[in-house]
Amino acid sequence: MNITEETLKKYSADFNGDRANRAMSDAVMTCGLNKSCLNHGARRNTTHSFSLTLEQGSVTNQKASGRCWLFAAMNVMRVRIMKKLGLKDFELSQNYMLFWDKLEKANWFFENILDTLDEPTGSRLLDFLLQSPVGDGGQWDMMANLVKKYGVVPKEAMPESAVSSATREMDRLLTELLRTDAAKIRKMAAGGADRQALEAEKDQMLKEVYRILAICLGEPPRSFDLEVRDKDGKFIRDAGLTPTEFYKKYVDMDLSQYISLINAPTDDKPFYHRFTVKMLGNVKEGDPVCYLNLPIEELKAAAIAQMKDGEPVWFGCDVGPYSERETGTLDIDNYDFENNLGIELSMTKAERLDYCQSMMTHAMVFEGVNLDGEGRPTRWRVENSWGEDAGKKGYYSMSDSWFDEFMYQVVVNKKYLTAQQLKALDTPAIELAPWDPMGSLA
Repeated sequence: MNITEETLKKYSADFNGDRANRAMSDAVMTCGLNKSCLNHGARRNTTHSFSLTLEQGSVTNQKASGRCWLFAAMNVMRVRIMKKLGLKDFELSQNYMLFWDKLEKANWFFENILDTLDEPTGSRLLDFLLQSPVGDGGQWDMMANLVKKYGVVPKEAMPESAVSSATREMDRLLTELLRTDAAKIRKMAAGGADRQALEAEKDQMLKEVYRILAICLGEPPRSFDLEVRDKDGKFIRDAGLTPTEFYKKYVDMDLSQYISLINAPTDDKPFYHRFTVKMLGNVKEGDPVCYLNLPIEELKAAAIAQMKDGEPVWFGCDVGPYSERETGTLDIDNYDFENNLGIELSMTKAERLDYCQSMMTHAMVFEGVNLDGEGRPTRWRVENSWGEDAGKKGYYSMSDSWFDEFMYQVVVNKKYLTAQQLKALDTPAIELAPWDPMGSLA
């Protein structure tokens, strides 16, 4: 059926025939859609009190960059340093991690281009590889590969730059450069160049990427001096540390023991199975990104167990839906679109994944939880990395019902897994397509 003049007249008559439509239109056009649909009853119930709260340093700020996954990971790791040295506050360098991630992603991209030379231009796979070769996002396992290879450094050893805090310009330039290089590699291959010649050309291209990164972000330190003052005013100096020495000595976190648990209740992803995503990663020689898919209640139980032992939890979610920045709440009751707009939004979590409505978009850290009298979670304390102006001094309160619908991943030590879950870890990983929603990057 086509849209005709009669159709439009009918739609207009129906719209104007309902006084509620005109009143809502005035409100939305004046105040915006979300504000006009705010559920003030839910706002009155907002609280940032929790029965279990972990201590943490100052709220961090990723600013105009997509480095949430790195900020969240560094926020988890810094707690260990603070405890070990008795510090009030500490921050690790996210810029240091960004540099190595970009370089490794460029190499990952070139290797994938070399492995797909037979793909025709316009193929779905090649288009996917070209879409965002060095974007800011990432996954826990990608971070772990970087740390294992390059270690970590204090923020003072490699502070933020104008570019690390606002990455769009650099990302745009690097993306164009890498696409230009991909076209050159494929033309050389089509002209008969062998793998050795292509690898030599790739090496020159990668050297160029390093130079751009060094200009934008600064060169990462090979060694540095740790100089801090503890809570009691005692000065601590540890000179000549390499990044890997610093990590082993002060973070001392065995990343091989940490497992990504996901909740993806779609038909193609049965629970108690492991999954990986084709062509998802950064460090070529690193471990693949792997997930264990579990019912949502089992993600909650593992996260609570780890926090009860005093350790925060890295997690990934779809942060946009029903998020209220001013009060710092993630609650499915924050906005009442259905009653205010006369629509029905009834997709299940599985349907949101299957129909491209939701995926993981942001990583943060659980720093507490509120448990009722029977030990069940009612809300979760969230440390964000958007600075103190977002939420309540940088923290958010997540309702347990929001957790059910928009939480996708938690990372916990495998000592908190059940026997059934540990057994599932031994199953072969099922490979998902590169564009599967579980391949999305926080």
